Parts: sequence; C-alpha cells; structure tokens
Amino acid sequence: MKPIIYQLFPRTFTNYNPTRKRNGSREENGCGTFNGIDAKALKAIRDLGVNYIWYTGIIRHATEEYNNPTITKGKAGSPYAITDYYDVDIDLAVDKDKRMAEFEGLIRRTHKAGMKVVIDFVPNHVSREYKSVCKPKGVKDLGQTDHPEWAFSPLNNFYYLPGERFAPQFAIEGYEEMPAKATGNDCFHAHPCQTDWYETVKLNYGVYYTGGMEKQFNPIPNTWKKMLDILHFWARKGVDAFRVDMAEMVPAEFWKWVIPKIHTYFPDVEFIAECYNPQLYRTYLEVGFDYLYDKVGMYDYLRGVTSKNWPAEGITNQWQAVEDIRDKMLYFLENHDEQRVASGFFCGRGMCAQPAMIVAATLGTNPVMVYAGQELGETGMDAEGFSGMDGRSSIFDYWGLKSLQAWANNGKFDGKLLNNEQKTLRSFYQRLLTIARDNTAIHSGLMYDLEYAQGEGFNKHEQYAYLRKADDEVLLIVLNFDDRQVETNVQIPKAAFDYLRQKEWKNANAIDLLTNTKYKKIALTSNEPVHLTLPAWTGVILQIKDATKRKK
Repeated sequence: MKPIIYQLFPRTFTNYNPTRKRNGSREENGCGTFNGIDAKALKAIRDLGVNYIWYTGIIRHATEEYNNPTITKGKAGSPYAITDYYDVDIDLAVDKDKRMAEFEGLIRRTHKAGMKVVIDFVPNHVSREYKSVCKPKGVKDLGQTDHPEWAFSPLNNFYYLPGERFAPQFAIEGYEEMPAKATGNDCFHAHPCQTDWYETVKLNYGVYYTGGMEKQFNPIPNTWKKMLDILHFWARKGVDAFRVDMAEMVPAEFWKWVIPKIHTYFPDVEFIAECYNPQLYRTYLEVGFDYLYDKVGMYDYLRGVTSKNWPAEGITNQWQAVEDIRDKMLYFLENHDEQRVASGFFCGRGMCAQPAMIVAATLGTNPVMVYAGQELGETGMDAEGFSGMDGRSSIFDYWGLKSLQAWANNGKFDGKLLNNEQKTLRSFYQRLLTIARDNTAIHSGLMYDLEYAQGEGFNKHEQYAYLRKADDEVLLIVLNFDDRQVETNVQIPKAAFDYLRQKEWKNANAIDLLTNTKYKKIALTSNEPVHLTLPAWTGVILQIKDATKRKK
C-alpha cells in the first residue's frame, strides 16, 4: 500500500481559540492537545485517504515559559530545539503530570483508527539548555561525562570552544555558556548570528570538523550509543516511523550502525530522511533509510511549473534523475518548512495546485505527503509573532489556523464552517489521496511517461501526461497547468503498449476517477489520439476499459 502521510502540528491542529494576538501566550491564543486529537478527528483524517500521521513537535523542546527567552525562538519555541529526548511537549498535555500517558493514548487511538504513527527524531542538534529530567534510570545525560576542555573527542557529546564564552551577535540576558559549544548548523565559533540556529548546539558523532573532517568511529562514539537508546525508547512506545531531521548532517556510518540495531527488535520501524543533497541520496538509502525527501528535485520543479511558468515537460527530467530510487522518494507540495501553496508567495490559491498534487500523488509508487490545512487552502499569511507574514504557518508561536478551525468546528470535524471553495478543495484531496492509497495501478503499477510522444494538439509547456498500469487496469493521467481551459490530444505510442503489455482497444470507455465523469467511445490505440477538454488548473485520472469485453 502506498504511504499517504498527513503531517500535523498538534499545537495548532486542535486549537479552537479564535484569539490571534501577535506574540500571544498559550493562555491568550490557545494550544492544541494530544487528547484533542480524538477518535472523531482521526476518523476524519483517515477518511481523507491517509494511512500515516506525522505528529510534528512531540519531543520536549525549549519554550519561553521553561527556558531563557533570549535564546528561544518565539514564545512557543522551535520543536527542533530539543530539551529532553525522553519527554514530550508539556504544552500538548491537558494534565502536564500525565503528558506521556496522554501521548501514549494518542498512539493507541491512531493505531486503532488504522494509521501508523510518525514522529520527528532530531539527531543533529539539541537546545542550548538541554537537560533531561525524564531519562530512564541509569542513563547518563548528554554532556554529563564530557571534557569541555577538549575541543573535540569522540568521548564527548558536544563540540567545545575552549577559552571562549558564548557571545552571539545579538543581546542575550541571563544565559552563560563557558566554554561555548558549536552551534547546530555547523557554526564552529562562539558568535552565531540571528540567521544561524543559535538556539541549538551541535551533537558530536565522532567527526572532527575543524580537524580536516577526520572520522573517529572506533571505538563507537558515546553519542551513537545514546541515540540508539533514545530510538529504542520511542519505538517501544509504538512509534512506527521516524522522520529524521537533517539526516545528512549526521554521518552515514552512524545510520548504517543504528538502523539495523533498531530493526533487530522492531523490524517494521521505518526511517524517512530529510536530505537535500542528491549526491547523498543513494548513500543514505544504502545505509538503511526507507524514504528520502524529494525537495530539491520534484518539489522545487512542481512549484516552478505552478507558480513560475516553468515548462511542464521538465517534470520528466525530475523523475528520471532518480529513476533507480524513485519508489523511495517522498513527494510533497507543503510541509512546515515550506510556504503554503495558497499563500501569495506560492500560487495564491489552493485550487491552482491541483495538477501538481495529482503528479505528486500518482506519478509513482512512492509516498506522498500533505500538511494539515493544505487540503483546505490554508494561506499561512498571518504575522503570528516570531514568525512574520511569510506564507508559512508558524512553528514558533501559539496560534490558531482559521481553515483548520472551520473544518474542525469545535471538535465535530464535520466541515460545516468551510466555505464552498474549501469544501470543493478538500473533496478533491479526499478523492485523490484515496485513489493513490487504494488503486493498484497507482500504488504498485508501472508508469509510462507520454510527454516525449506528444505532437501537434498538445502543449508540452502547459500539459503533462502519463499512463499507469497494473493487471487489467489502465489509467491515463493528463494534467493542465494552464490558467485557461484547453482542448488537447494525447498520443499513445506503440512503445507504450509494448512496455505495459497492453492491448490496443479501438472501442473503449473511460471514467475520470476524480469526478466520476464518463467518457464513451474513445480509442486506446497508437493510431488515434485521446481528445480531452481540460479546465484550467485541473487534471483527469481516466480509468479506461475495453468496451467490447463482456462479463461472463
């Protein structure tokens, strides 16, 4: 079954407080909870076509309430500045003393709803104020046995700058760090600026960055063992997959060591790598990752086609660049790092991303992901506080998203408060993701790119076409990235029939699986093109059947 991942940020997902005060506190603006994601919410997500939920911001991280505000990003803090690997975010609990039990309950509810649980594993860096108060008995804390007088040692968990005091290029109060530690984004000096990951410190996996990148992996570095224990801790709780933050900033040798050890006890646990360097893709798959972000390839190009008038035919180059590992590439149009599709920075309207989303969901057998609110046309055009009006939904502030609140309707999850366009868009996503999840031709069939074979009557700058095939099912998928309705002719070459082992049908019927529109008396042959009328910013998934074939 094709993984259909729904990323949600619990802090905003079930926050029904309509107050949106810039830089507002938790009490003023509200905050979603683990318990708020109840059986009704999970059924609504499942009904969207989802089989994995990525719960973002679970592990406890720095917040202004519990940490120094001058080295915390926003009142709610960055979920990637971990303060305790063995704890969960206090903000997400109804009863803070029972917060872990509340998260464990969410895991059980998610599994009961028929979906797998994904959480972030943040291995490259931690909060500058990391201190585990919830670590299991006998576990030594990160840095507890370090020698801070050593700039580097595989025995240390951090990198130090002996004799230098932490002094960022902006004012801080009430925080001392002597000697300074290296900053999370590989900043090996004591003076990070505000564009650095100044709130974090880099973890030491045995790579001597300032010593010619020498690798000291024998004996096994102390940090490796601590990370193994942390992964075991969460896998034992029922976590099914880890989305690994900035996996490429941690040496591949560590992953080659740790993933098999996890699989010894939890063979089905999956690992998804945030990796932006195509030269490392195959290396990180070889060491055990199941899936990789396809951000700098397919995401960037689909965004370009949608918002920058790049030629649709260039989509071919993107999948061909990773053809040997394409089933391992995670496609998406949104996540917490990227600008919302419906924002003024992307294309200004969620409906305009339909053809790009069809490509992401149906081009291959690989996973696809949507970010909560994407299916509702969430714009991300709020100035929340630490996060300005940048087209992103803030991960640093307490905030409520209007689109999610309208859909949730105070916990009813009936969508009654959505406007007509939001309802139409969500219906599109529901049909598309369900097709991608359940249709054999999509989740496990062959793909044949038709773009090269198109001639007169087909605009390769604005339209894109391909076939999917499994067993007796043939799907013709055609996208229109133009801002106007078009008449187009799709040519299917003889080579496609040979590759797919598909007979030519002179008399066929088709139905668009997205809209249930029926097409009669079309030909699926190499001699006659398929003629289609496509509205602006849409696509079709035509299920084609031989009209002469009778049931026995």
